[in-house]
Formats: sequence, structure tokens, C-alpha cells
Amino acid sequence: MPTHRTPTRRLHRAAAVALTLASGWAALAGAQADGTPVIVSDVRLEHERVEIRAVGESRAQRSVTLYPAASGEVTEIGFDSGDRVSQGQVLLRLDSRDQRLAVQLAEVRVEDAELLLSRYQRTEGTGAVSPTTIDSARTALATARLELARAEVALEDRTLRAPFDGVVGLTDIDVGDRIDTDTAVTSLDDRARLLVRFEVPEQFLDRLHEGQPLSVTTWAEPRRPLEATVDAIDSRVAPETRTFTVRARVDNPEGRLLPGTSFRVALDLLGQEYPVVPEIALQWGGEGAYVWAIRDGRAVRVPATVVARREGTVLVDADLERGVAVVSEGVQQMREDVQVSIVDPEQLDGDEPVVAQRDGERDP
Repeated sequence: MPTHRTPTRRLHRAAAVALTLASGWAALAGAQADGTPVIVSDVRLEHERVEIRAVGESRAQRSVTLYPAASGEVTEIGFDSGDRVSQGQVLLRLDSRDQRLAVQLAEVRVEDAELLLSRYQRTEGTGAVSPTTIDSARTALATARLELARAEVALEDRTLRAPFDGVVGLTDIDVGDRIDTDTAVTSLDDRARLLVRFEVPEQFLDRLHEGQPLSVTTWAEPRRPLEATVDAIDSRVAPETRTFTVRARVDNPEGRLLPGTSFRVALDLLGQEYPVVPEIALQWGGEGAYVWAIRDGRAVRVPATVVARREGTVLVDADLERGVAVVSEGVQQMREDVQVSIVDPEQLDGDEPVVAQRDGERDP
């Protein structure tokens, strides 16, 4: 079970260390020859956490502006602005009387061609009808069927249908209006998901991947974060800004968020791995920050650059390996290459006398 040290016990320990330093271990039966007493902490390695904050613009996962495939007079409008529509639902019809007549005429021609070919085929082999005439009848039937298919396509073009499920936008079209293929009827957005685009500095390119989680918030509800996922990463860096574009996916099943909404994007990345030392182990001198590492029982001054501060610890850029001991208490007595004795901090918290150990005798 972890030991919880109260302020009184910490003062007790600090006083004990100070007393030991001042007395030169006289109370420890001449242990002064073992070196300067210190308390140490083992270095561990942790990744720097990089927080990226950006502003992103959103769009629907599918979004189109709908145009008619033909020109003509509007005879039916099958939606109101803001309606949810289903794939294949009729949104608009144009006058199609001429096209229906064309389909009927093509059907008659197909029927006539089928009857003629059937009559010729019954006489095939008798010599009554030449093979060339029979081939011409087959060609005429194929042509009639193509004409029917073309007439059916022209008739279908008089109807505008929803290409996917979504929400339609505003429209200025009314029944009786004459429109052409350049007339925008309405917009259609599938906003079950929104896609948010934002920019990230190029140095983080190798730390992002598809499927990586992040959070977004709207300007209207900054205290309500929404879960999002990296959907795609651009294949190039913009030379002007030295950034690359990332696209995130946000679920929007209720359709509460509208395409075009701006988002604050929060993305936490794992950065480079750095040594972590206690905050009290970090010292400052004329040339900057440093720590005292213990190597072969002696103090070595190691320059350090602060990368990030966390509660009670510091990430530093320094020549320190995992498990190396650094002096956390007793740093005032340190000098380059001074011999040290490592004090067991647990004994300073109790009523037992302080015992010093050589570096090689420290418990693992």
C-alpha cells in the first residue's frame, strides 16, 4: 500500500536529511567516508503530450445541388423546404405528355417489328423469304427496342428524384414555372455525419492516422464536447502555410448540427519520449537548467532543457537513460564527481535511525 506522507512527516524527513548533511554522518558511526548523503529518484521515460487546437469548417458527408435533367413546365413539387426525404423519392415532375406519347409510339413499333420477324422466321428454310430479309427484320426489331429505351429515358428525365436520404434546402420553384437544366431546384444534404476540415502543422504529420479520436465543440455550446474521428489526411503539405489538411468525422444522427458549422478542434498527440525527473531535482545555474545524476556512485552534472511541466515532475531534454538515479534531495551539497551515499527515504519517515547505502547497495 502506498505511503501517504503528511506535511509534518515531510518536514521530519527534510529536517533529518539536513541534519545528516550538516553533521557529516557523525551520528552514523563514521559513515562519512561513504560520501555525501542524498535521496535519489529513478528516471523514467514518458511521451510528451502535444495539444493541437484548431478551427475547422464542416460540410455534410454528402451534399448536392439538384438540377433537372430536362427543360419544361413544372407540374408537381413533392417536397417542402427542410423536409427529410428518402432515396428515390420524387421531388419534382415536369410536363411529360409528349414523352409519354413517344413511349407509346415506340412500344407499337417494337410490337410490329416482333410480329414481322416472327412471321419471317416461320417461313425460314422454305425459300419464301430470303435470309437477307430475315436479317433486316431482326435489325429493325433491335432498332425499335433501342428507340423504346430512349423514349423511356426521356420520360424518366421529366422526374427529379432524391439521389440519397437527406434534408432538402430552400427552393424558389413553384408549380407552373418553366425551368431548364441550368435551374437549381434545391440542395440536398446527408447530414447524418459531418466532415470537419482543419489544418495541422507539418511537424505532426507522422503522429496522425486515420481512426484517431479527437473532440470538437461548437461556438454555441463550448462546454459540450463531441466525439470525432480522423477520417482522412491530405497527401501534401501546403507550401505557403507549412500545414496539411485533416478531415474529421462527427456523428450527427439527430441532424442537430448544420453543414457549414464552425468547430473548435482539440487533438491530443503523443510527442517524443523524454526523461521525467522530480521537479525538485531540477537546478538552475548560469548556463541554464541541470540535474545531478549518479553514475558509479559519483555525481555528474547533466544539462537539461525543460520540455513540459507536470504535477511534481518535469519532462526534460537531457542525456538521461531510463532507471538512472538523479538527486532529488541533498542537491545543495553536490559538486562534480563528488562521491555520494544514497539515503533510504522510507527510514526518514519513521522512528528508525537514518541509514546510508552505497549506490551499488540501493534496493532495486
